[in-house]
Amino acid sequence: MRGGVRGIVGILVVVWLVIGVVAAAQRGYFGDDRDVSCKTIGDTALTVVAGPLNYVGVNPKIDCEELPDELPQPSE
Repeated sequence: MRGGVRGIVGILVVVWLVIGVVAAAQRGYFGDDRDVSCKTIGDTALTVVAGPLNYVGVNPKIDCEELPDELPQPSE
């Protein structure tokens, strides 16, 4: 019985993620014309993980801080 529950949970997780991928595709997150950045990758990943919640009004967004032009160097 334990293996049956594990299989059902696995199927539900896969279906959940597939619905999230469909939502991300409908929002145009997989287009060639998008710049790749922390924000776009984060938004896409959150949309996929949110799955069916996207269809009930959840619109996950991520706020990434942009890196400064010059990064601090380690001390020698």
